[in-house]
Amino acid sequence: MKIKQIIIAGALLVSVATFAQKDELKALKKIYDRDTPSAEDLDSYKTNLKKLETVAAEEGDKVYLNFYKAVTPQLEISVLGANAKPEQVAKLLTPKAITDLANAYNVTLDYEKKTGKKIFTNDINKDVTEMKPVLWQIVVALDGNKTLDKTIKYKQTSEVLYAIYQLDKTDKEKLYLASNYDLNAQDYDNALKHLKELKTANYTGEGTNYIAKNKASNADESFATKVERDNMVTLGTHILPREEKLPSKKGEIIRNIALILVQQGKTDEAKTAIAEARKENPEDVSLITSEADIYYKANDLVNYQRLINEALAKNPNDADLIFNLGVTSANANKLDEAEKYYRKVIDIKPDYINAYLNLSDLILKPDSKLVEQINKLSNSAKDLKQYDVLKIERQKLFNKAMPVLEKAHQLDPKNDVVKSNLKSVYNFLELTDKVKALKAEQ
Repeated sequence: MKIKQIIIAGALLVSVATFAQKDELKALKKIYDRDTPSAEDLDSYKTNLKKLETVAAEEGDKVYLNFYKAVTPQLEISVLGANAKPEQVAKLLTPKAITDLANAYNVTLDYEKKTGKKIFTNDINKDVTEMKPVLWQIVVALDGNKTLDKTIKYKQTSEVLYAIYQLDKTDKEKLYLASNYDLNAQDYDNALKHLKELKTANYTGEGTNYIAKNKASNADESFATKVERDNMVTLGTHILPREEKLPSKKGEIIRNIALILVQQGKTDEAKTAIAEARKENPEDVSLITSEADIYYKANDLVNYQRLINEALAKNPNDADLIFNLGVTSANANKLDEAEKYYRKVIDIKPDYINAYLNLSDLILKPDSKLVEQINKLSNSAKDLKQYDVLKIERQKLFNKAMPVLEKAHQLDPKNDVVKSNLKSVYNFLELTDKVKALKAEQ
């Protein structure tokens, strides 16, 4: 069977050299070599696979049995023909099927390297090059699937990415992406395994991203090389080519390793991992913040703030760092300090909505104590006077919080938390027109 097209994203050519073997293997090869196998060929192929399972005793027989098993979906797609529907192909090229194919290819390559008989080696190497764009389209389709449960989607996407990496272990980017999807799926053991492999390989991810806009989808697409990108532009399928530099991912990889170790209760291991990385890259701000994250998760706010301030000294206008200082100050009940940090974030980045939310919460924080005091008051003349004093204090708080929440609402009109808090403020201040206007937006 020479498969000339996989119905997803392009050509996938497979050819097989002639070799003497058991009758079942000869029959499988004969069907595999056909340009257009029939449904009857497919039945015969599967029958011979079952027969071979019972007689395959030698190592070579077992290797090629698994090879033919793994490429069965390709035969099934070929039988479907050029009119095969994408959903039919997707059912055959499942993440497991792709993983099985990658494993079978690698076992076959190892075996043929050991025996010195390159029966499939050249074809497999060619297939890998031609299959990768096809498999990448499966990754894109999985990632964009809105019907799948998110955890299942992330896990399946990770499996396909890892299978691509297994096909071509020089493509460390796919391993890096697989680790990210595992993190999203909360499969921390698998993510840690992938991240440690990246660390051992000293993968940084630095380089150049070659981008062009797909005319059909109107979306930007990335290409591994300038040649690939330029070829698509020449073909006319893509326009607006451009390039962007890719920063090092080393700090992020170390941080994720350390944070997983913290999640697993291995805080000391995490601290050791990040300390080693910082020795190599003492000026890397992302590593400083990663170490800070470890101390934060360990509830060591003193060292957390020390490290955040160290990072801030290197990058004084980093809104995220300053925001984190506001969070830790608030957690330590240093409210004036936290307010200072949140306002500084807003000065640096006026559209930083979480700074507005946290600042409004901070401003209104004393209100719960005021309400407690009011609830304890009686109807005596003295308490009624005290009630008026406390009510004025509450009004001051709500008036102070109102412009902050209004700005947050202006930035994100659909944010339900902002709308709910703003409605409460308007109600307390008896701003009925503003309450009506807010309700009218819903």
